[in-house]
Amino acid sequence: MKQQLVIEVNHTHVCIEHPAGVCSVAFSPDGQILASGSIDNTVRLWLADDGTLLRTLVGHTDSVWSVAFSPDGQILASGSMDNTVWLWLAADDTLLRTLVGHTCPVRSVAFSPDGQTLASGSGDKTVRLWRVADGTLLRILEGHTDAVLSVAFSPDGQTLASGVRDGTVWLWQAMDGKLLSTLEWHTDSVESVAFSLDGQFLASGSWDNIVRLWQVSDGTFLRILEGHTDWVRSVAFSPDGQTLASGSVDRTVRLWRVADGTPLRTLEGHTGPVLSVAFSPDGQILASGSWDNTVRLWKLG
Repeated sequence: MKQQLVIEVNHTHVCIEHPAGVCSVAFSPDGQILASGSIDNTVRLWLADDGTLLRTLVGHTDSVWSVAFSPDGQILASGSMDNTVWLWLAADDTLLRTLVGHTCPVRSVAFSPDGQTLASGSGDKTVRLWRVADGTLLRILEGHTDAVLSVAFSPDGQTLASGVRDGTVWLWQAMDGKLLSTLEWHTDSVESVAFSLDGQFLASGSWDNIVRLWQVSDGTFLRILEGHTDWVRSVAFSPDGQTLASGSVDRTVRLWRVADGTPLRTLEGHTGPVLSVAFSPDGQILASGSWDNTVRLWKLG
């Protein structure tokens, strides 16, 4: 299927047509490139300003559920339902290495802030930490009672969060894998976790249709963000930490004020579940990937 770029009449967003459903989106650190992972087993790289397709990375044998750029923008990681993580050179389609060890699909990948470690969460109920330089497995975080659906590092790299299908969020000490706390307020699967860039807050999105905000320092539950009418599949903080975006199976993206949980905007247009959201580094664009075979770029400035 040919990729097409569609500019909406109201100029509120750009819509990139994909050959298949989009599971994950991520901006490069300089904001120039957008990566998307798809159920067609590929990773695609696009120019973020106009949606031009740059490259298609092939090799996975099942859906790509998570993509992430290293902090220096040189490496792209992809986690797949084929149980593997692949590391690519972002500048071209060179495969650096394949990380093998998970025994179930890899649902989420995240780089540490220094770029030296990659975390991967899997249906095998573990989080694995890998040394990026050579692919060495550093440690396995065990104890989850169900599939790990999302992982995220705190901005200082000291804490790792894991969102679990049993409705819990686990906070780990990244350096040695010590379990710090378990957050248990959700009533269904936690599909996404994200730290604010100042490290003060953690957001979690769940199949219980809500987003919860937590205080990282002591795990205190702060507030519920309600409004979605179906599963919340992805959450992301804006770079200034003032806004939270959430993508849902209800086909919408919602923007919330972090300070008090006030709903700010509802972005509509997707015709299928929204599986992933990501802010550009300058906070001016929000990307949303959907099961409707599109990536939409929303102009927020």
